[in-house]
Amino acid sequence: MRLARICTAKGVFTGEYEDGVVTTDGDDGTYVVGEDAELMAPCDPTAIFCTGRNFGAKIEQMGEGDRPDRPDWFVKPPHALHPPEAPIEYPGWVESFTYAGELAAVIGRRCHDLAADEVEDALLGYTILDDLDAYEQDRRTARKAFDGSAPLGPWIETDVDLDGMAMETVVSGERRQSATTDEMLFGPEEIVAFLSERYTFRPGDVISFGSPANPGLLEPGDTIEITYEGVGTLRNEVVAGHNA
Repeated sequence: MRLARICTAKGVFTGEYEDGVVTTDGDDGTYVVGEDAELMAPCDPTAIFCTGRNFGAKIEQMGEGDRPDRPDWFVKPPHALHPPEAPIEYPGWVESFTYAGELAAVIGRRCHDLAADEVEDALLGYTILDDLDAYEQDRRTARKAFDGSAPLGPWIETDVDLDGMAMETVVSGERRQSATTDEMLFGPEEIVAFLSERYTFRPGDVISFGSPANPGLLEPGDTIEITYEGVGTLRNEVVAGHNA
């Protein structure tokens, strides 16, 4: 099942998405996306936990040092959240602006200190994150934690097969990334369990699992499409910012 979060004239609702239509429980409504509803980010996280250096080919490509012996992570704040389909403004204060297509899990209940075999029951499902990066800035917080740096969506898929899941990132018609989840150094359940030792997760919190090789530069006018097999496609266009 695909769970989408939508903005309507009556308010914000979450419902089941099918063929461009969202059916909600809160107001017993049916909404057509693009006509009487717009997709929002599919959850409202208190934090977005992002895994770094989780694909060996990317570590080698980017010269990121030795492969880690445990998950490497950083945190984006809630104001980094950005909706699917909504234009991404190219920040006027950056010179190198990059994408990274990542699979992400959404927490379904408050939880802490999970074992790996308990993770599945704690998740609502999976979605897609674009880890936008102001690449030439100093340190991860300056590079990755700014407004709108976490496009997320387009929905949450509750029924996912993680084994060998294929992904690709296409920028303006050119395929830039292609990989499978089998190439991850640490699997999603392992990462969620590891982080849950350190954090108490709230419903709606997001954990992403790193980017394959070939994250790359973006320019105004580019359209980014990140697809994970069985989940969906996160799509956004880059537009010139006010000071770009």
